[in-house]
Amino acid sequence: MYQESQFLAAKDLLAQLIACPSLSKEEQGTAQILVDFFMAQGIQPNRLGNNVWVTNLHFDASKPTILLNSHHDTVKANASWTFDPFKATEQEGKLIGLGSNDAGASLVCLMATFVSFYAVENLGFNLLIAATAEEEISGTGGIEALLNSGHLPRIDFAIVGEPTDCAMAIAEKGLMVVDAKVKGIAGHAARNEGVNAIYLALEDIQHIQNHTFQKVSDLLGPVKTTVTVINAGKQHNVVPDICDYVIDCRVNECYSLEEVLAELKTIVQAELTPRSMRLNSSRMEEIHPLVQAAKGLGIPLFGSPTLSDQALLPIPSVKIGPGHSGRSHTADEYIFLDELKQGIQTYQNLLTTLSI
Repeated sequence: MYQESQFLAAKDLLAQLIACPSLSKEEQGTAQILVDFFMAQGIQPNRLGNNVWVTNLHFDASKPTILLNSHHDTVKANASWTFDPFKATEQEGKLIGLGSNDAGASLVCLMATFVSFYAVENLGFNLLIAATAEEEISGTGGIEALLNSGHLPRIDFAIVGEPTDCAMAIAEKGLMVVDAKVKGIAGHAARNEGVNAIYLALEDIQHIQNHTFQKVSDLLGPVKTTVTVINAGKQHNVVPDICDYVIDCRVNECYSLEEVLAELKTIVQAELTPRSMRLNSSRMEEIHPLVQAAKGLGIPLFGSPTLSDQALLPIPSVKIGPGHSGRSHTADEYIFLDELKQGIQTYQNLLTTLSI
């Protein structure tokens, strides 16, 4: 099914996306580029905000539906770029530019794959592709808004495009950020007065550092909780009565976010307030037909510690795509052109091999 023309079209589309700034919440331009791409293929897309989606031509509600999803927003370019981040520079077999690796390559490969299946009759499944916004900030205006809009058909499972070297992540850690507030008693630092909230917080932090969550995932390992921010005090001669700190919680699929929060509350003195309970862990069982298709193709399986829009999907999902995760958010981000070809071939082979 793979054709060189599909690669060339994907490469051209990726170059257009790179050239159009698309910070999270500012993806209007790239959304229009995606609409125009579908229109040029004779496909009428739908748009909600900066989210663009379309279903295959012969959609049949009696068949299972597979969501193909990736994002078209980017982080800000850091100061270390030596190339123009908003110009697709081709050099030494690479395409260099902001968002090329994360996740422009995955998106254009999914789109090329969707187009190749769009008009195929008698598929054993439906395809729904969604190019979504605000992934980099886990915003509410991206895939979550689309899922809650009532515009989409029932979805059975999803393929999320992110740079994984075309290995398949069948599990992904969830994220919960918790604000902690410890209350002491103010006093004069020169006298033995007050209860120092910093010292109380240090006790908490020691407990967090030493605490072990008993359930360990074979793919994702243990739950990891890390204190990443601390703030207290305003004057050198006043014992502080308040100390705030932040806990970054990376949660495996053995626990819900609520369970991790409840367990943390048993080991600290602080008042704990989660910023969000939306970003859940995920796992697709190895008996699932999509995972079986990957195994048949020799695609490696792994568990991912990094967050994606999988966290917002209330359906089974995997994460797979061209490019390397370590290049994401780095200066002079790039994708190898051969990786674009590999991405298209991998997605097409998965869907061709899939037996539902």
